[in-house]
Amino acid sequence: MSVIAQNSSDNQTIYQFTVEDINGKDFAFSALKGKKIMIVNTASKCGLTPQYKDLEALYEKYKDKDFVIVGFPANNFLGQEPGSNEQIATFCSLNYGVTFPMMAKISVKGKNMHPVYEFLTQKAKNGLEDSKVQWNFQKYLIGRDGKLEKVIGPRTLPFAEEIVQWIEE
Repeated sequence: MSVIAQNSSDNQTIYQFTVEDINGKDFAFSALKGKKIMIVNTASKCGLTPQYKDLEALYEKYKDKDFVIVGFPANNFLGQEPGSNEQIATFCSLNYGVTFPMMAKISVKGKNMHPVYEFLTQKAKNGLEDSKVQWNFQKYLIGRDGKLEKVIGPRTLPFAEEIVQWIEE
């Protein structure tokens, strides 16, 4: 469920979206106003899955400095996220102690692409650039104003210098 977007990309921000979290509750991005946000598409059976550990460590280090990570499980790449929301939540908690907000499983590409990912990947909506979700664990960095500032490739680790510098700016 998402709010109908305005026509002009000048007015579009991540704050227009309300999504379903992994427990089936509404999660309004507008509640994150003033924070830097990293949005990551995740998967439990991917070679990059161990990034959950560093994502959680990054979140723990900066969560009190107006930074939040929002995870979106997606099964778009070689069936690497086959689980239900409940199974994914259990996996993240047991294996990686994930405490950052996790959303319900969505599609991050193709004809069923979730509206949040349409915003993240289409310059006409985000005002920054067109991008494709290359693989699991691609990172989208959203500024304190709710606008997309940077797209980071899946293989770039959470503690990469460009990410840490962006958080600390």
